[in-house]
Amino acid sequence: MSFASAPTVPTNTSHYADLPAASSALFQAKARRGLTFDQIAKAIGKDEVWLAAAFYGQARFTEDELITVGEVLGIGSSELVSQLGSHWWPNRGLGPMPPTDPVIYRLYESVLVYGHAIKAVIHEKFGDGIMSMIDCKINVERKEDPKGDRVLLTFDGKFLPYARW
Repeated sequence: MSFASAPTVPTNTSHYADLPAASSALFQAKARRGLTFDQIAKAIGKDEVWLAAAFYGQARFTEDELITVGEVLGIGSSELVSQLGSHWWPNRGLGPMPPTDPVIYRLYESVLVYGHAIKAVIHEKFGDGIMSMIDCKINVERKEDPKGDRVLLTFDGKFLPYARW
């Protein structure tokens, strides 16, 4: 079942003070147009989580992608390119310094880089709630790859809507 939530603009931006100024314009235009990350992502041939990460300054658009995103959102692509073009690089990882254990560090880093994007996509698809880590199946598999074996990590968590009272 798909949940179509009303697009919103983040209102508490204190945690995102280091984000590029263009991020606010992207979120506002997305909300004005009533588009999902998936709809915008399809226009540039990217995944919705990647696109959301780019909105949060955690991934880097190409200039062509910025132009297309500007067209889709109805905002000046020249302004986007001037702020997020080839001269700009993401400062990945929102939040405090992660743990030092290499495996835990990489898991924590993945949440820092994609956490806000995943949260946004979960809300778009399910509504206001969380993915349970209590009722969650986690699977780790080794996937053979000619370029080097890969870790396949799956989180299969039950969606829990927030209670209203």
